[in-house]
Amino acid sequence: MLVALFRLLSRLPLPVLHAVGAALGWLVYLVSPSYRRRLKNNIEAAGFGDHLSAAVREAGKNVLELPFIWCAPQRKVIASTRIENWELVQAAFDAGKGVVFLTPHLGCFEITAQIVASKTPLTVLYRPPKKQALKPLIEGARARGDLRLAPANLSGVRMLLKALRQCQPVGVLPDQVPQNGEGVWASFFGRQAYTMTLPGKLHQMSGAPIILTYAERLPGGAGYVMRFVPFEQALGESPEQHARAINAAMEQLIARCPSQYFWSYNRYKVPAGVPAPDLQESAR
Repeated sequence: MLVALFRLLSRLPLPVLHAVGAALGWLVYLVSPSYRRRLKNNIEAAGFGDHLSAAVREAGKNVLELPFIWCAPQRKVIASTRIENWELVQAAFDAGKGVVFLTPHLGCFEITAQIVASKTPLTVLYRPPKKQALKPLIEGARARGDLRLAPANLSGVRMLLKALRQCQPVGVLPDQVPQNGEGVWASFFGRQAYTMTLPGKLHQMSGAPIILTYAERLPGGAGYVMRFVPFEQALGESPEQHARAINAAMEQLIARCPSQYFWSYNRYKVPAGVPAPDLQESAR
């Protein structure tokens, strides 16, 4: 049923989906106190409160564009996106390196993997959705073409390392809250967030450069601009240093178009079995 609905919606023009999505964003914001509170608190705490209205609209667009991204013909999806700075990626390939792509929940993050996979085989870290009804829809969409899914476990990490050692790129959502034992506490917009350490480890073990990427949503449903940005932070050696450097890079990237960050995401939650940061600090 859900797959059929998404396929039906994918036939609508992207400007229509974005217009309806903007209205949906406001509807959800107004009727859901918990959603409204989290979005508002997160964006204001990060210092981007003046972008609140735009963020509400963009959050709705993020949902309504999914039928297009997941179910429209791939050539149509790829044609909707203009690419900037691909030469940064090509330089890594020319040097005989893989690439660790870091893509936060910014802009149309679902389209980035499809665009890269249209140019080169790509392996991305994947955590199955909690709602089983979404699983066939998401997995079918995310496994298009040369896009391969690596489960978020030890087997998946081995897949990522294998791809990097074959001079192929991999993709990770660095602001996704990891599970117990897979992260450390690090500052993110001035608040402690449990942050994955995997990207730094992949870089250390493979020598592959880290490149940031995001797809900015253009006004009026005009499509997207996908940008590749060099990682310029000093990564350091320890997992804590990795996490701080990656979060700092994410903050700079989000500042480019703060209204398009997924502020309603529960970035500051405490995963099961993980001591809260204040308790962790007091135990030292």
